[in-house]
Amino acid sequence: QVQLVESGGGLVQAGASLRLSCAASGRTVSRHVMGWFRQAPGKEREFVAAITWSGDNTRYADSAKDRFTISRDNAKRTVSLQMNNLKPEDTAVYYCAADLPGGRWLRPYWGQGTQVTVSS
Repeated sequence: QVQLVESGGGLVQAGASLRLSCAASGRTVSRHVMGWFRQAPGKEREFVAAITWSGDNTRYADSAKDRFTISRDNAKRTVSLQMNNLKPEDTAVYYCAADLPGGRWLRPYWGQGTQVTVSS
């Protein structure tokens, strides 16, 4: 079992930055790949970025490349998403997720989500 708690969302203007954090707990958390997803109103949840716990392998959605950076602190068991140059289309609820390697995010653990709103 893995528990995830996000923080760091808020209301910002276009061009601003935000840093989301996810605190992970559970005996098996170190076996999981950690990721961020988002869901905008009326849209399906979509992948944003992912990182492995044991290495530095990362992956990003095209919309996140060059603006977002995912990182992790194994000692603190946290995963962060640094978001720069935010755009109104980044407005969404952002979810932290944990999945076993090879799980393809079909049945991940989810956090409760944190709202990010970007005004134009």
